[in-house]
Amino acid sequence: MNLRSLRWRRWIVAAVALTVVGIYVARLMSIQIINAEEYKKILDGSYISTQVVKATRGEIVDRTGKPLTVNRMGYDVILDKAWLPAASQNEVLQRLMQLCEELGEEWTDNLPISKEPPFGVLSGREEAMDKLRSFLGIQSYATAEDAMYQLVQRYKLEEFEPADQRKIAGVRYEMEQRGFAFNVPYTFATDVSIDSVVRIKERSYQLAGVDVVENAIRRYENGIIAPHIIGTVGPIYREEYPELKEKGYAMDDIVGKEGAEKAFESVLRGVNGKREIHLESGNVVIKDVESQPPVPGDTVVLSLDTDLQLTLQKALEDQIKYLQENEPEGKGKEADAGAAVVLDVKTGEILAMATYPSYDLATYRQDFSALLADPRRPLVNRALQGEYAPGSTYKPSTALAGWSAGIIDKSQLINCQQAYGVGSHVFTCLSYHGPINLVRALSRSCNIYFYDTGRRAGIEVVDSMASQLGLGEPTGIELPEKTGVRSNPATKLQKQGEQWYEGDLVQSSIGQLYNQFTPLQLANYTATIANRGKRMKVTIVHEIRDYSLQQVVESTQPQVVQVVDAPPEAFEAIIEGMVAASRPGGTASATFGWYPVDVASKTGTPETAGLPNSTFIAFAPAQDPQIAVAVVIEKGWHGYTGAPVARAAFDAYFGYDQQAPDPDALGEEAAGEAGSLPQPGELLSQEGEASQLP
Repeated sequence: MNLRSLRWRRWIVAAVALTVVGIYVARLMSIQIINAEEYKKILDGSYISTQVVKATRGEIVDRTGKPLTVNRMGYDVILDKAWLPAASQNEVLQRLMQLCEELGEEWTDNLPISKEPPFGVLSGREEAMDKLRSFLGIQSYATAEDAMYQLVQRYKLEEFEPADQRKIAGVRYEMEQRGFAFNVPYTFATDVSIDSVVRIKERSYQLAGVDVVENAIRRYENGIIAPHIIGTVGPIYREEYPELKEKGYAMDDIVGKEGAEKAFESVLRGVNGKREIHLESGNVVIKDVESQPPVPGDTVVLSLDTDLQLTLQKALEDQIKYLQENEPEGKGKEADAGAAVVLDVKTGEILAMATYPSYDLATYRQDFSALLADPRRPLVNRALQGEYAPGSTYKPSTALAGWSAGIIDKSQLINCQQAYGVGSHVFTCLSYHGPINLVRALSRSCNIYFYDTGRRAGIEVVDSMASQLGLGEPTGIELPEKTGVRSNPATKLQKQGEQWYEGDLVQSSIGQLYNQFTPLQLANYTATIANRGKRMKVTIVHEIRDYSLQQVVESTQPQVVQVVDAPPEAFEAIIEGMVAASRPGGTASATFGWYPVDVASKTGTPETAGLPNSTFIAFAPAQDPQIAVAVVIEKGWHGYTGAPVARAAFDAYFGYDQQAPDPDALGEEAAGEAGSLPQPGELLSQEGEASQLP
């Protein structure tokens, strides 16, 4: 190897060495000088924590934008498992409850057992008691005392007094149902006062694991407005969580439980955001970054008109109380519940929907046990879940069936001799009408006319027409509803296992036997007649807007779901008869005899297992219909007792003042319900009933 070659190799080695040293020097400068603080934080144990930022729940407003449910900030008392000592949590709960009692604050307690010994099952809570028995693994016949014994053992409450055992057990049971865990705090009480917040904070040294947090709380502008429609929100329970977890819910989220709150949960919910909190050792926050802002839920604009809704609710309640105070026993005095619906004829939108008895959403949680125990079942939405025989309000459907089958027309007469024989049975009419045509038969509610029409048309035609008109069919509403039952051979076979007879058809033709429909279906049926055979899809939603109400996200469009197979002249004749029912001499003339616009109406007094109900349907104006109304009063006795409720709706909608009924409105003979009623021992039926004599 020559000297020159060796010299070059030395230069190469030196260059490589200098390059490596330079890299190390640069790296050390970066670590120790340029980025020294960042690396110091890493060495000190800094980290990033990601938190969920809850989205604001969308609000619910009426069609004019008046708020029904809104959000406001309030204070919740929570339990944090990370700070709640397991060995002393019963003592902490006892102290917290005693403090809340002093402050007048209520806490969540859904245990279906009375709060004082001797322990029993709370009225109306049998289903919840069955769930408790299953949870505890005890027999289905176990008593409340048995369940309390198991709860005392489960939660180690032996050293407490029985009343305190019950209180603590109620909270401990609820904590388990809501999945109380280190990452799932338990909300002990909601919306407590600021004074209570201060007192709880002052006692924090005795209340380990108890905290007060600010939270968005659902507020109701007026809790009595349509509570069955608006519905409620609540916490997620353990059995619900697996399904909701797949949809991105956390265990401590709030979800819709009933009504529109539940039906439109996906719209109202919004999208949660994320916040990154950068901390160093000792949990010192370095910076707070909202990496993904939350998106508030959209606003649901219901089709309801608040003013009309309040009018309908008050009118229904007032009329039921009027009957209780003024009618004789056995003939309306026992009326205690009902429902009414107002539909927009042209769009199918629900403008008002009332149920009585009702409740107040603002005090729903405090009143819950009493509401469950009330035998009148105020929590049931009778407009959607109540099923009632329509009685004579069904007669327009039978008339359309008969006309479509070529059995009747406007001029054809049927002779009413007050009795109608079918085999060995005789079915009756309230009055003797003699030869009577369709218009007069509807205005006077002649049973014989519709017995004969239905009998000659046949059950297939009668049943098909009722179906086309929406009776016994889903209405399309977004809320849960019952679909009713039509009286036909299949229904009788299912219910009684018996064959169909001609007498069954006669009773079915005037809305009796197995016919059972919801008030909403009756309103939709009425609107279909008003529309001359166009049945609209019913909706409770006017549109969906963004949270600020500035942008329409989705608008509800009217949708025709059925065009009834009947000639236009049939509808005109039937509407003429329904208008005659509202004029002097008709069954609803006492209420509408001198009304400013023509009202097409039909009364019904359907038989029940107990006292007769009252059913009433109407629409106005008759020639250019805008709204349709259906009213049902349980044990209301006469169909015309529902008419004042409908009139209040028409007055509010058209802007009329209430007018006293004209004393001459009934005329000389107001047959049907407006005529004389049968006395005890007489063989005549109430209007709409199908009395039969052997």
